[in-house]
Amino acid sequence: ALIAACGDPFLVLPGGALDGSTVAAPDSWSFTDAVETVQLETLPGDPYSVNIWLIALGQRLYIHAGANRSTWVENIEADPNVRLRVDDSIYELVASRVEDQDEFDRFSDAYEEKYGRRPRNENVTEAYLFRLEGR
Repeated sequence: ALIAACGDPFLVLPGGALDGSTVAAPDSWSFTDAVETVQLETLPGDPYSVNIWLIALGQRLYIHAGANRSTWVENIEADPNVRLRVDDSIYELVASRVEDQDEFDRFSDAYEEKYGRRPRNENVTEAYLFRLEGR
């Protein structure tokens, strides 16, 4: 009951609206290289949040679902506006699906460097990889 009362995602269980201070997107996301897990909130009208890994490449962020068409993927397809919490800061961003294999390959290399393994399913037409950018 205590977990259900909390709006934050807990381990693999989804949550609702994220708490934190809303701040402007930074010029560089390199500080997230030291952060393993963040929280992603989708569907602003009915917030749904999850714990997720992310990769920073230059001024862009990436989140990956593999070939899993999870609830958060469906939510992004319905409304690309998302909120991302890193530590106690909330960033309002927009997600767009990556459709370029070269961009996916650069993401995969960075993913392996950060997490020590390649992402599942690296075929850009089959996997759900989203680029996050400031609104």
